[in-house]
Formats: sequence, C-alpha cells, structure tokens
Amino acid sequence: MSASQSSMSGAGEAGVRTVVWFRRDLRVEDNPALAAAARAAGEVVPAYVWAPEEDGPYFPGRVSRWWLSQSLKHLDASLRRLGATCLVTRRSADAVVALLDIVRSTGATHLFFNHLYDPLSLVRDHRVKELLTAEGITVRSFNSDLLYEPWEVLDDDGCPFTMFAPFWNRCLCMPDPAAPLLPPKKINSGDLSRCSSDELIFEDESERGSNALLARAWSPGWQNADKALTAFLNGPLIDYSVNRKKADSASTSLLSPYLHFGELSVRKVFHQVRMKQLMWSNEGNHAGEESCTWFLRSIGLREYSRYLTFNHPCSHEKPLLSHLRFFPWVVNEVYFKVWRQGRTGYPLVDAGMRELWATGWLHDRIRVVVSSFFVKVLQLPWRWGMKYFWDTLLDADLESDALGWQYISGSLPDGRELDRIDNPQFEGYKFDPHGEYVRRWLPELARLPTEWIHHPWDAPDSVLQAAGVELGSNYPRPIVELDEANSRLQDALSEMWELEAASRAAMENGMEEGLGDSSDVALIDFPQELQMEVDRQPVRPTQTPMMAGRRRQDQMVPSLTSSFIRAETELTADFDNISEDSRPEVPSNMHLQPRMEREETVDGGTSNGAMMNGNHQQQNLQNNTRRVLGVAPSVSEASSSWTGRGGIVPVWSPPAASGHSDPYAADEADISSRNYLDRHPQSHTMMNWSQVNSRSHCETTGWEVDK
Repeated sequence: MSASQSSMSGAGEAGVRTVVWFRRDLRVEDNPALAAAARAAGEVVPAYVWAPEEDGPYFPGRVSRWWLSQSLKHLDASLRRLGATCLVTRRSADAVVALLDIVRSTGATHLFFNHLYDPLSLVRDHRVKELLTAEGITVRSFNSDLLYEPWEVLDDDGCPFTMFAPFWNRCLCMPDPAAPLLPPKKINSGDLSRCSSDELIFEDESERGSNALLARAWSPGWQNADKALTAFLNGPLIDYSVNRKKADSASTSLLSPYLHFGELSVRKVFHQVRMKQLMWSNEGNHAGEESCTWFLRSIGLREYSRYLTFNHPCSHEKPLLSHLRFFPWVVNEVYFKVWRQGRTGYPLVDAGMRELWATGWLHDRIRVVVSSFFVKVLQLPWRWGMKYFWDTLLDADLESDALGWQYISGSLPDGRELDRIDNPQFEGYKFDPHGEYVRRWLPELARLPTEWIHHPWDAPDSVLQAAGVELGSNYPRPIVELDEANSRLQDALSEMWELEAASRAAMENGMEEGLGDSSDVALIDFPQELQMEVDRQPVRPTQTPMMAGRRRQDQMVPSLTSSFIRAETELTADFDNISEDSRPEVPSNMHLQPRMEREETVDGGTSNGAMMNGNHQQQNLQNNTRRVLGVAPSVSEASSSWTGRGGIVPVWSPPAASGHSDPYAADEADISSRNYLDRHPQSHTMMNWSQVNSRSHCETTGWEVDK
C-alpha cells in the first residue's frame, strides 16, 4: 500500500497538522491538496519553497519571476482571509531539506501537495515521499494540473500515445473530469511560532522599472485569473474559430500565465467552456460551437505537453524521433543574436522578436512563425530557441515550449515537416493582413504601404524613399535568402539521412555500435566567457577550442552575449566584416566530426539595438530600446472591445508621422519516479521513424496553442 493510500484512513483523526506544499498551484479554489487538508479538521500550514537552483539552466526569467512574486502575495492574502496565519516561505537550494525543516519545526504529521510531471519534479517528489515517510510523516499527492493523469490515457494496447490527435480523441471519449472544488470555508491555522519564514527576493533594483510596465498590463493572482476567464468566455470565445489566427488584435484568451502558475484550474476552464458549447449547440450557433471545439483543442495540447514530458522525460533536451539526432544544426551565434534583436530583415519575424523582448508576450501564431524561421531558415539548434523562450516569456512553460519546438523542428511523429520552409512574407499577409502588427513593433517601416509591408526588399526605390526606409541602414536586408536557406536545408537533410543510414547499417551488421543514442553524449556547457541572463551559478570553464560550422548534436544555449556589456560604441556590429575566426562559437567537448562551411556573411549593414543582458542592463531597457527602435518614450495601452481580461499588453506607439493609429493593442496517485519508470520502461528510448506510419505523419497540421 502506497503512502498516499495508507494516509486516507487517518485523514480525519484528531491532532492532525498538515503542511500544504504549494508549487505551480497558487490558488485556493479547486486545489485538491488544500481542500483535503482543510477537510482533515486539523491545523493547516501552507508553505512555499523557492529553490530555483534545482532547475539547473531553467532558472526562471525576469518576467516569470515577477509574475510569481505577485501571485504569491495574492495567495498569501487569500490564505489569511481563510484563517491561516501566513504563507510560510523558504529560500533554499534543496526543497526537500527545507520541507523537512518546516515539518519538524511545526510538528506536522502530514504533507499534502499536488502533482507535477517534469522529470526533475518526479524525482524530487519521490525523494520527498521517501524521506518524510521514514520520519513517520504521512504524504499524499493529488492531481491539480491536468484533466486526466498521464497513466490514465492509453491506447488499446495499454501503451502511451505518440501522436496528439488519437490522444485527444481518447480524452474526449473518457468520462468528464471531476467538477472543480470550491475554496475551503475556513482554515485552522497551525502554530508557526517556531517556524520562521524567509523573505523571497525575485527582483533587484535594476529590474523594477521594467517590471512596473508589466503591472500595468497584467494582474496576477487566482481571483484575477477567474475574472480573465469570465471575460474571455463572455467575449472573444464566440468568435475564436475565426479570429484565433489574427496577430493584429486581441484574439486569444491570454490565460496561459494563469494556467502555468496554477492560478486557474484547467478543470474549471474545461467545464465552463463545455457549458458554453452545449448552450450554443442548443441555440444552433454553429460558429460558437466550433469556437469551443478549437479552444478545447488548445487545452488538449497543454494536456498533451505534460503527457509527453511524463512519458518521454528528455523531450526538452533531445528529439523524439531518433534520426533527428543526426541533423547538422548550424552553430552560429551571430544568427542567434540577430534573431533575438529582431534584425533578420523579415518584418513579421522582427516584429515578433521585438514584442517578445519588450513585453514578455507573443501571440501563438507569431511564436510559430519566429520559431519556424529559427529552425528552418537559420537552422539553429531548436534548444537554443526553446531556452530563449524560457528566459523571456511571461508564460514560460517548459512542457509546452518543448512540445512546440519539437513540433516545429520535425521531432514529433505528427510534427511539421522539417523540409518545408514557411515564407514569412506569406505568413505576414495571412496573420497580419493590414500590417498593423508590423507597424506597431517596427516603427521604421510604419509608413510603408500595406502592399510592401511584409516584403520591403521588393518595394520600388521611390516607395522606400517616401516611407523613409533605407534598406541596409535603418532596416536590414534579409539575413538569408529563402532560396539559399531551402538549398542548405535540403543539403542538411540529405546529410542527416546518410548519417542515420550509416549508423543503422553499422549496428545491424554488428560491426560496431554506430553513433548510438545522443542521450549517451554529455550536453555541451555554456561558453566560459558568456553567461545567460538567468544563470546564477558560475559557468564551468572548458578547454575545448572554439570551432565554427555544424555539429551533429543539439547545443547548449549560448549567452545573450557578454558583448552587450561593452561600451556604447561597440553596440553596432558590422556583419559584413565578421570573419569566421572571430565569430564567437559554442565550444564543444564532444568527439564529433564537424562539417565545416564556407563563411556566411550577413547582408544587413549594421545591427542597431542590441538587447540588454543581465541585471545591470535591465535598468536601461526602456531608454535603450526606445533609442534603438526610434520610438517615442510614451507607452500606450492598446484599446480593445474586450477590456476585462486582466490587463492589456503595453506597446510602444509608432511615431505620429506614420499616420497609423494603434487600435489593437483530486484524484490522488503515487507518481514516484520508481513506479513511473517501472510503468513506462520505454520512457528513455527514442521513437524510430520506421515505426511511424508515413500517412499519419501529416494528419495533424495545426499545433497552435492558445495563449
């Protein structure tokens, strides 16, 4: 009998004192762990442990940390209103040690918490159960984050699904998930006289100015999440099927940050959307009914991201299709830097990247556009892009980001074809037909006619001159021509298949082990002289010389670059004069044979507007970005017919001379890692392309997740 099962008999006994461990479930409504502790008729000690070092390179970014700090304040106030003394907070490098100390200092007899499904959390949760059970503490865990537990959704053979469509169809055929729980009426506070709390610091002085802008746009907290959900259900949801792909308007739910931090119950979202769907179906409103279907599908994709991570714990590091480990990614930090800065020369891509840096937010369609450009046109390692999204997105979610980037890179059986390049020009007229989104974030192009807004390089000289656009000067030429990128992509795919075939033949002949699974190869360290914005630990030095060219292995993400710390006069890079020897590359300590390439120059003149890196640069974010983009210093809040959604993302207004307005602006289970690995022995193996039906590869084409 598991610790979870054995604890049920003693849940209502007198003298029970329960520590409720909050993590990504920062709400009092539909919180199974909190509800179970309140029902136990004993004392409740709510606790939160901040131990980001345990996440390794996935230390939360600035905007994500801001949201967390606001959400914890909101949760603490809610718990106090219910009768709790306070939310006990601890800062520790080891969450398990901190929990054990809280349990001992409060004399608690029980520990309740809700499940997480990433590999680090699974291992940590198993360690918690082992150590506390050995201390005589009863440990219970609950499902709070998903509609169905990952081990409950299996195919007819009892195996996990490997494609989204059959997975979601199976979910829809299962009994509806349990109704969301109401908040407890009262919490009996435990004795905290011997249990101290640590003051959690999520920002420093240099970050407060930038974070102040976020407070104007968003309202974290579970009660605000409920308001945002209500506003969406009563507003944009009915036209969601028509408007969901429009990047130039408020067409998505904006619920993803609330869902990530657990301020909003996914079961509540599911049930309320289903009620709307039933109502519109009875009224004969087929458009509204279809909108609910599409929105629930985006909830299903979020569900599938956890499902995929649970069954394939390395999905955030390695491709799930075995042949993709042979793809020769281009190791080019110059390309990576230009992509981050929004200086690629493709307006829709550049607009998206500038919005991301300025606001920590991106429409889901723009996320697909910029990531597809990153992987297929620039052919940079997808893990670099995924890590940058983690560092900068307000709703950074490791499971969802891994699913999205695996899909874009063709690493999933039903992912997007890797050999198909999406033309940013065509994507621009599809998702931003009037060019308003581009004009908002690229003021240097604000006066261009809509006819040329998504491909200024084709505009006549007279049109460019009238619009004040000088290609190669105030706006770059395309960093890579699409025809050239497609040719390089086909060459890379040919090399990938040759390497995969050679490795397979060698293994089948029994002559050698082949190149083997990339999981056997250690990940490459960050460069010694570079440091990510989120890295709080020293980077280990490497003795491997820097090498240019391609590597047959996903690389560790390079820094936002220490070159941004240089003097103001050095912030401009002449890409045409960058030699291959001087180009900073990610060093490799792997024994792989790199494919050396000819020097690739970037035709784009100078690069204005380097992004800031590190805490020292954050304090100058607004001034430097305005200087770089040539934008007025005022911040305008976008208007919309839908205003009750917890805030509008702030945007910079284009210059008045542009003449354009800006109208848009508790089911319980033991999921210990031991049982988990016993239940899914295939978790650490890669799917083989030969095992995937070629027809099913193209069945699912739209993976957009509503944000």
